[in-house]
Amino acid sequence: MPYKTTASLPDNVKNVLPAHAQEIYQAAFNSAWDEYKDKKERRDDESREEVAHKVAWAAVKNKYEKGDDDKWHPKK
Repeated sequence: MPYKTTASLPDNVKNVLPAHAQEIYQAAFNSAWDEYKDKKERRDDESREEVAHKVAWAAVKNKYEKGDDDKWHPKK
């Protein structure tokens, strides 16, 4: 289920990530949702949604990191 807007992202994403990181998450999730629609493209028994969320978090973590203040900040 691709996300049409960042407002439709899960609360555990919306409530912790800054706006730009949410955009990264949304784009990566939607791309992975399309890319891994075929079960043989996924590892183990992971669902399409599980894989898409993992890809999305990995994309965010390429540009952002969680600080000591428990907030997400752009990497330097």
